[in-house]
Amino acid sequence: MADTARARRLSKRIAQIVASGLEHEVKDPRLAMVTITDARVTPDLRDATVYYTVFGDDADYASTAAALNSATGVLRSRVGDQTGVRFTPTLTFVADTVPDQARRMEELLAKAKEADDEVARLASGAVPAGDADPYRTSTDDDDEDTDGADDEGFSDADVRRGPQGG
Repeated sequence: MADTARARRLSKRIAQIVASGLEHEVKDPRLAMVTITDARVTPDLRDATVYYTVFGDDADYASTAAALNSATGVLRSRVGDQTGVRFTPTLTFVADTVPDQARRMEELLAKAKEADDEVARLASGAVPAGDADPYRTSTDDDDEDTDGADDEGFSDADVRRGPQGG
């Protein structure tokens, strides 16, 4: 089994080779707006998954997928020539959904910010429903016992004597 560092290096190299091959060697107009975003290689270095994005709509994605499937043989040969590995990995092309997910997250964050701004706007003119300070504050009358008895009716002398009373 190969180490993960080698698989990581090979995946980077495969992404570079495929991107270069799409730009210089494969002359398919359907692949004009393709960007290779990432490549992943299995630990045994037998299979490579290449992720791509397309500038366009769903029809462009479909035509690009068909063009990449037809160009897989040429690109795999190019990967085999330029990597020097014993077994050239098979290439599988997968549309990368990260940009779409990032765009969706940005929309959700913008919507949450608008909701927060609305709450802040409504709260700016709000007044408390009860007193301005609803918490009880201590006064001089509450702190001092003038009669020498605590809240349960015992005097300080009773507390010092204890339960026996004498």
